[in-house]
Amino acid sequence: MSDLFNLIPVRPKELAVGKPLPWPIYDWHGNLLLAAGVVIESQSQLEGLIGTGFIHDPRWDIEVKKPTSVSAPLMSKAKKVHPEPEEKPAPADKEVVMDLDDVKWVVGETMYMQAVDNSNVRYTVRLIGYVKNKSVIVTAPVLDGKFEFIRDGQAFVVRAFSGKKAFAFLASAVKSVHTPYPYLHLSYPKEMRCTVVRRGIRAQVKIIASVSLGDPERTGAATLLDLSTGGTSGILKEQLGRKDDEGRIKFKLHVAETDEYMNLKAILRSVGPAENGEGFRHGFEFIDTTVRDRLVLTAYVHQALVEAE
Repeated sequence: MSDLFNLIPVRPKELAVGKPLPWPIYDWHGNLLLAAGVVIESQSQLEGLIGTGFIHDPRWDIEVKKPTSVSAPLMSKAKKVHPEPEEKPAPADKEVVMDLDDVKWVVGETMYMQAVDNSNVRYTVRLIGYVKNKSVIVTAPVLDGKFEFIRDGQAFVVRAFSGKKAFAFLASAVKSVHTPYPYLHLSYPKEMRCTVVRRGIRAQVKIIASVSLGDPERTGAATLLDLSTGGTSGILKEQLGRKDDEGRIKFKLHVAETDEYMNLKAILRSVGPAENGEGFRHGFEFIDTTVRDRLVLTAYVHQALVEAE
């Protein structure tokens, strides 16, 4: 079974009757429909694949272990989870089926919508609320500062992250509302899939930062190249310190439409010449991070992964 969170709708322009499939195609549950190399035999089969098929896309890869393969009947009868406030996180190789009521999302939660009929169309929205078995209400999608037209019935894969968990579900647009302010009703999901994100997941970034290390303190400008909740690495023109030196890293993140200024305590864990020979790559571990810092880092890393091209 393919990892649910790496699935995107099939690319119609790459399919044709009489030609072999360039990659395997799965249904929404991650069950294999047709293996790579199978020849599409008819127009009706082609239209069925375009309407219901999904493929694996590494751009959505959140680096979780793939769940143990199970049959479709077992998947449909997966035990629903009712988390407790102090629940222990599920192992990273477990994928479970949940009801929306079980998730405990809060108003303002960031969600990412990907159009089923065009996998390149992606929107970032915020949760306003939901009415059980009726609709999920989110802010109106915006692109380049303008509200997007969403037609009734348009289908989306909706993804969201909360703490260490990633969620995905299918929904269609029920109605776009423009007064007293723009917002969107999505169909209430019959089920959603949940998996645990590996702690060390890193997003590729390009962020300018100020780094201070050692005693006496030395300061330099760095370009951060990757970022996780536990650390970062970046390029400086000169070697700034030695392994195990402590210091601080300052940088700005734009997350959920807000600028957040980070000032994090860090330890230099590695340093060496950059791969291209220009400058030195420094690897840092964040220490003594506050709850607020961890929340901002988590939100930004997830956002960067989802929006990565």
